[in-house]
Amino acid sequence: MDQKTTREKLQILLPHWVEHNHNHETEFKKWAALAQSEGQGALAELLNKAVTSMAETDGLLEKALAEIGGPGEGHHHHHHHYD
Repeated sequence: MDQKTTREKLQILLPHWVEHNHNHETEFKKWAALAQSEGQGALAELLNKAVTSMAETDGLLEKALAEIGGPGEGHHHHHHHYD
């Protein structure tokens, strides 16, 4: 059996994490807009701050991926959407 190195595992995991975060960012933005439209400005602001923070995290994950030579082969993504 072929064991993957930590680097090889991260080449699969990091792109998945970034995509997963992007999906959550989209959801956060949607819910922030809904909260704002219902007069919940403080809640909307917190959700928008979470989007900003997650985008910063994505940048670090993308730098980590570049550090190890880019994405590996054979990674598959599962998408989650919450309405």
